[in-house]
Amino acid sequence: MGTDTDVEPGMLLVAAPQLLDQNFRRTVVYIIHHRAEGTLGVVLNRPSEVSVDDVLPRWGPHASEPQSLFVGGPVEQRTAICLAALRTGVDVASVSGMIGVRGPIGLVDLDGDPADLVPRARGLRFFAGYAGWDADQLAGEIDRGDWLVVPALPDDVIAAPGPELWGRVLRRQGPPLAFLATHPGDVKVN
Repeated sequence: MGTDTDVEPGMLLVAAPQLLDQNFRRTVVYIIHHRAEGTLGVVLNRPSEVSVDDVLPRWGPHASEPQSLFVGGPVEQRTAICLAALRTGVDVASVSGMIGVRGPIGLVDLDGDPADLVPRARGLRFFAGYAGWDADQLAGEIDRGDWLVVPALPDDVIAAPGPELWGRVLRRQGPPLAFLATHPGDVKVN
């Protein structure tokens, strides 16, 4: 299931089925920073109705589908954060205006020039706000069973969003975590 010691940049926090907080219910959070002072991440599966183009016109055309701003979390929702997944063989250290998180995933300096980054990226995802935890807060939530700590795949960051991501991440963990993906959530009526 994972403990606080498993939390590091590039890991996912998957909301346990019993976590009902509306900010985090059935969310998948990608960890960007994890330090003694606290942890910061972004929710990967909460697209908003706002187009990236409306907020960041220079970057909007380059956003992965859907080209909407995602709700990264309840903190600093006026702050824009961008994560990029680089193409195979491109080293994060060789890309100006980018700070590596893990593997081909990095944090993008939105004051930079999209023309430098776009040809080297497989996808870009933009977030309004983030999720943050103080030093011991996340450890307490993990101990309580609110979050499952699992490895991320680069595609998780730029994948099509929605509730499918939550189930897909759980299913690929194998049993027993995979069984949580069948936990009944909101019943959809067509």
